[in-house]
Amino acid sequence: MGKETEYRKYLKPSALAKISNLELKAKFVVEGFMAGLHKSPYHGFSIEFAEHRQYMPGDDIRFLDWKVFARTDKYFIKQYEEETNLKAYILLDISKSMDFSFRSMKKQSGLRKIFGKKSADDTSVTKLEYASYLGASLAYLMLLQRDAVSLATYDTEVRKFIPPRSSNVNLKYILKELSGVNPVGNTGTAECLHRIAEKVTRRGVIIIISDLLDNQEEVIKSLRHFRYDKNEVIVFHVLDPVEITFLDGNPVRLVDAETKEEIYSKPYDVKNEYAKTMERFIKNYKDACISNNIDYVLLTTETPFDIALLKYLNKRTKNY
Repeated sequence: MGKETEYRKYLKPSALAKISNLELKAKFVVEGFMAGLHKSPYHGFSIEFAEHRQYMPGDDIRFLDWKVFARTDKYFIKQYEEETNLKAYILLDISKSMDFSFRSMKKQSGLRKIFGKKSADDTSVTKLEYASYLGASLAYLMLLQRDAVSLATYDTEVRKFIPPRSSNVNLKYILKELSGVNPVGNTGTAECLHRIAEKVTRRGVIIIISDLLDNQEEVIKSLRHFRYDKNEVIVFHVLDPVEITFLDGNPVRLVDAETKEEIYSKPYDVKNEYAKTMERFIKNYKDACISNNIDYVLLTTETPFDIALLKYLNKRTKNY
């Protein structure tokens, strides 16, 4: 295996779960991912030329746009990415439903006897751990591109909002917050996204990382709120594989992580109907995102991180 591809085996969630330091995980993912880009035509999150603004006394006349002056007889300055860094807002769902890993549940409940022996690559990663690794990697990568990055965590309330800054200090604040998240609350994605939208005073890139297990119609409305304000929106829909495929085997007891409601289920009897329901659930989000010019990326916790980052970067490459 060549040096340029060897790093990929370490980008599996199960491998990263063995590394205790979140900053190290983020750095490892980003450096490995960048090493695999080769000579990509992609040059960064911020485009070189950003926008015009009216000339003010004291501005450097080297940046006057004479073509605009010829058309309008008015002086305008070209603003570049150094003046107008992209602002990216990472919005992380930390509700109790995110604290789920079926592999972990098997271990705790003894269900491994039903569903098979533990494999060598069966390290448990919850949706929240996976989402935190993804968020940390994105924050680290954006800082390398000199973009300003923000983090907001939420369940039924916005628990933390770190304003966008393009500094190492801000990155450390973000990584520290991600390392200490405690999933205890119910889900209030729609309401919290509306609240965060009110805090975003300048349009930028909104990155939502969530299982989206909330009132679907209301969540879609909250996504439209960001688009109404002219933000670019990227949704990373994170699910555990078993949430998509459901179960096989003997009857099991299912417990709602947020309400603690319990039901007993025979997987064979409900698997087909569950699969249809889940397919509609995912399709509704995907279709709504497409119709509102929102990038939708479905991820399971077994998906390597380089795939997630590739989709993110490919989105921006196509736009610019």
